[in-house]
Amino acid sequence: MTLDELIARECVRDTYARYNHAGDRGKLDDLAACFTEDGILELKGRFTARGRSDIVAALTEATSGIPRTDRPPAGMHHIMRHYVANLLFTSVGVERIQSEAYFAVLLVDAVDHWGRYRDELVPVEGQWLFARRRVSLDGKRPESMA
Repeated sequence: MTLDELIARECVRDTYARYNHAGDRGKLDDLAACFTEDGILELKGRFTARGRSDIVAALTEATSGIPRTDRPPAGMHHIMRHYVANLLFTSVGVERIQSEAYFAVLLVDAVDHWGRYRDELVPVEGQWLFARRRVSLDGKRPESMA
């Protein structure tokens, strides 16, 4: 493994983290900035969004009514955290990286839903951004927001 490949892998990990931190906080513009200008976000069985503004619109509709903050107001239990595990790099090149990971969405009282990310990332101005992200759910609790 080369130093350039190690740096690229760390950049991908950073993109994963920025995506999930932004999503947990409801900062959908910041989340969409993790994609290329024409990037695709596909939530299997629900929607396929192309481009940053379409991604924001699709997620706004999909998550309407779900308050997300770092700290919920007193007496409220609407904190959400994405936990990502087992990031696997399936292909690493200088122009494209393919990766997969498992995720679980944690609420205050339980795991809400879980599934997999399948991603293609490309280098853009010193960052590795999602050209395509496929999200599939493997399971959810009965009262899940997913």
